[in-house]
Formats: sequence, C-alpha cells, structure tokens
Amino acid sequence: MLNEALKQIRVFHQFKQVELAEKLSISKSYLSEVESGRKSISMELLHKYAEVFSVPASSLLIFSENMEAVKTSDKLRLKCAEKIVKAMEWISARHETSSET
Repeated sequence: MLNEALKQIRVFHQFKQVELAEKLSISKSYLSEVESGRKSISMELLHKYAEVFSVPASSLLIFSENMEAVKTSDKLRLKCAEKIVKAMEWISARHETSSET
C-alpha cells in the first residue's frame, strides 16, 4: 500500500513521473516500478521522498501497514491508512478534472 500512497502524493503535488524521478535521482522506469509495487522502496529512497514533499518519513510509513494485521488496533490503523489513500485518490481525481476544464 505504500506504493499507492507515494503515487498519490506525486499526483497531488502535480509532479509527472519524470519530474519526480529526477528530483529523487532515479530513473522514470524505476519510479514507475516502485509506484506499481513491482519494486520495494528502500529507506534511502523513502527519505528522499520525505525531503521532496517536506513530510516525515514516518508519516509515509503508515501506508505500509501489514495487510494481515491480527490485533484490532492494527486493523484500525490499516483501515485509516486505506481511507487516507482513498481520500488522496479522490482529491487527485478532482484536481485532474478541474485542470482539464
């Protein structure tokens, strides 16, 4: 789920993959693989994301909760993270729609 959150953060801030890849000092294809979940994100890259978007890396990590959480508190955190990602997707979609008109 971290990959989805990172993609939504990029879209929300109106970066194209090529622009963000340049800021992160990685290739566009690598960024695409990270966002699609085909590549894992390293802590080094996570910290670069945090710097680019001026957020703590720990805030980004909440999106990487284990999908098979057992404890109720873990399930609640996971549901909250899912809702945040959905809200970011909704905001991004609204922004894209309004910029097309």
